[in-house]
Amino acid sequence: MWYIIRRSSVQVLRRASRALSYVQGQAPEPKVREYFYYIDHQGQLFMDDTRIKNFVTCFKDKKFLEFFFKRLKINNMTRYSEDFPYLSPCGRERNFIRCDDRPIVFSHILEPADSDDSVGPVLSYNGGGDKLTFPFSPDKLCMLPRSGRVYHPGPAKVGGVGLVKSSLAIELSRDFRFGDEGEYAPPVAFMWKGQEVQLTNELWELMTDEERKELRAT
Repeated sequence: MWYIIRRSSVQVLRRASRALSYVQGQAPEPKVREYFYYIDHQGQLFMDDTRIKNFVTCFKDKKFLEFFFKRLKINNMTRYSEDFPYLSPCGRERNFIRCDDRPIVFSHILEPADSDDSVGPVLSYNGGGDKLTFPFSPDKLCMLPRSGRVYHPGPAKVGGVGLVKSSLAIELSRDFRFGDEGEYAPPVAFMWKGQEVQLTNELWELMTDEERKELRAT
């Protein structure tokens, strides 16, 4: 659990018995600036120290979101990697990111604008509209039976898994088909455009240990 303590302009994050402090825009070395962000389970991006996080206070400019998320990757630096596991570098600016679940959150399915059958639907993510998309593969959807959260493959450089926003997940869940174990186990198929698609559940291997326990639970 996170606890946030404010000391003038210094942000202190206390997790368990460990404390971490930072200042937005700090310069740990010459000509380097560091900023800290948070992504909620709806895919909204905030400055990490924003007190009230909602649609009003999140970043909404699509050009900025496209620039920010296309540079998003796993934080392989030693700095803040445990508390801010993702990084969006911009020149000599380091943007550290933590999130509620996954940094990539899919919100809409976008169909191709023309009738070209070779172009399939895509998932739009993190408020970027058609500027931030990932190919939609219905057979690769994966739902955790206890939490009800739905996941889909995402960019490999951020772990290969994206969360499906709750509003879209509710729509998709109506078309899941379950096996003999019922809804106590992950779905085995998905109805897509009138056809039943068998789910590969290949995302299991990319899930956390706790999530895999939930997938195996019956």
